[in-house]
Amino acid sequence: MKKVFIDTLGCAKNEYDSQVMAAALVDSGFELTDDAFESDIMIVNTCGFIEDAKKESINRILELADEFGEKKKLVVTGCLSERYHDELVKEMPEVDMFFGVNDYDRLPDLLEGLESGAERDKVDKSLDDLRYRRREFGNNEDAGDTRFYGYLKIAEGCNNACSFCAIPLIRGHYRSKKIEDCVREAHEMAEAGIKELIVIAQDTSQYGKDLYGEVRLPQLLHELCRIEGIEWIRLMYVYDNGITDELIDAIASEPKVCNYIDMPIQHISDNVLRLMRRQSTGDSIKAVITKLRERIPDVHVRTTLLVGTPGETEADFDELVDFIDSFDIDRLGAFAFSDEEGTLSHLMDYKVPQEIAEMRRDTVMEHQLAVSEKLNEKKLGKVMEVIVDEAIELDAGNIVEDFDDIDDSIRDQIINTYSGRTRYDAPEIDCAVTFTSNRMDIFPGDVVKVLITDAYEYDLEGKEVTE
Repeated sequence: MKKVFIDTLGCAKNEYDSQVMAAALVDSGFELTDDAFESDIMIVNTCGFIEDAKKESINRILELADEFGEKKKLVVTGCLSERYHDELVKEMPEVDMFFGVNDYDRLPDLLEGLESGAERDKVDKSLDDLRYRRREFGNNEDAGDTRFYGYLKIAEGCNNACSFCAIPLIRGHYRSKKIEDCVREAHEMAEAGIKELIVIAQDTSQYGKDLYGEVRLPQLLHELCRIEGIEWIRLMYVYDNGITDELIDAIASEPKVCNYIDMPIQHISDNVLRLMRRQSTGDSIKAVITKLRERIPDVHVRTTLLVGTPGETEADFDELVDFIDSFDIDRLGAFAFSDEEGTLSHLMDYKVPQEIAEMRRDTVMEHQLAVSEKLNEKKLGKVMEVIVDEAIELDAGNIVEDFDDIDDSIRDQIINTYSGRTRYDAPEIDCAVTFTSNRMDIFPGDVVKVLITDAYEYDLEGKEVTE
């Protein structure tokens, strides 16, 4: 039985694709390993979105090739392989096979062919339809995934054609999964122990429009909320111009849907938004955020900003900083412009020097640091629901088989430390909550109540409270 090691770089959508690969391989008799040394075949799932991501992907490929040489087969997939196939074939003879972003259901056959000496070339792909994707979940160690949260990708590709973005070139036009396929996959996730469902796509707000002639994200959310075992549902990559009253009502009315929305606005200046070919204005973005806060008072908005777009002036940047200081965005990240060939921005004049773009990015994050600390301080003294990610430190001296038999005086002396997140924080990118508890029976995925006692720039501390 051949062992396969999958190394995933990039965003949550790549992670999802790697899980699809994992499921296909396990079903076909391959064995997965999280140790490259144990593997027969190494797969690198690359990112090719911006320059830094491309460099990271190339460095990782070369690192594995240099370390293992001809001892193992090396396969490259993902956005970098899709976008730069011809160049990579010429420049990286170390790689045994390249394939694109829509061939994962054919992967077992491809690897069998590779073992038989097939030519190292990119596999033909089709973007005309989105194949049903399935994966292994939860505590199935063979799938390489032991977490209690999982990503549900509801669509592939993008139709937005933003001037700075290469995703449509890589992933193709927007294709939604059918509602019944999304629900079926979510059921499988719940049955395998997934408690937090994170809904993703390049633009989740356009879900269903291509299939049904209308956006059906609200209807999908209602269906997902009926699934037993799913406790939290989190929305990512929701464009502001797709946030309708119906969607806001769905978020507000469904207890399982976190009052959290990831809304990549990119900028606030009308001049820059026009240069980016976004379908929004500064006023329309502010109006959507205001409406969300009016209808869902505790909603937390996460966004990403892009600075240094060709044509961005000092006045545009000042307007953006004023927005950050005055609008108190709960979660915010920033990127410096990356000049990607094949995009409209690559052809534009008035390029912002890279060092200025990076300075602007750093300035944005300095201002956001103050905003984040101020907002976190407002949580002091509040009791919040926290989903547990991991145990940081357990009181080993008091671990017993039956916690209920512990004397109360001993129980009060036990101090265990855990890390988790509130409903307002996505895994790996947002704030963490470190808390203590006297209990020994807390496990990853459990939802507990925590009194917030300390607040910092990005993280919180507290202690569990029991009724």
